[in-house]
Amino acid sequence: MGRIEELAAQYRGHIGAPWQRNLAGDQKAIFVVYPKTDERKLRARLELFEMATTSTGHRWRLVDLTDAFGRWMAETDYRDVYFEEPETLAMKLRSGFLQYVASRLRNALTAEGVDEDTVVAAQGVACLFGFTRVSLVLKEVVKDIRGRLVMFFPGEYEDNNYRLLDARDGWNYLAVPITVHNGVNDG
Repeated sequence: MGRIEELAAQYRGHIGAPWQRNLAGDQKAIFVVYPKTDERKLRARLELFEMATTSTGHRWRLVDLTDAFGRWMAETDYRDVYFEEPETLAMKLRSGFLQYVASRLRNALTAEGVDEDTVVAAQGVACLFGFTRVSLVLKEVVKDIRGRLVMFFPGEYEDNNYRLLDARDGWNYLAVPITVHNGVNDG
């Protein structure tokens, strides 16, 4: 069995267990952590996670953040100035892009038909690298998680710390990590 299939099996075991309904938003987040070199493989096999979700009686919604920066930039006033003088973009990125990504995720989490039995899965979080932090985005939407939020996370999880693309200083988060090596970790 390949790594992605193994991750999907670990995920199915976790998502199929009875869900506690009285958890805080942070505790409703699940990080499926995989090596950054497996990004394309994971995308090609994403249906394994959808099938695992629906086979356990839950609904599945996918939100793809891959194009978030391009879409945000296309909608941004003064984008031409930012291309001419990229250093002027830094302040706008800190607040504007973060809010844009959080809004896209929030819209998926609160969409019609999304309830406490729905998994909202986010792929493409690697595309946030260099523009904003996943931890900041999660902080913005944590109160909007009704069922479960699954983040497909190319990076590392070690000693309760997540590192996106193995490059940044990690951060400690209450999410449930699902990894190939350890299966489901309770922290």
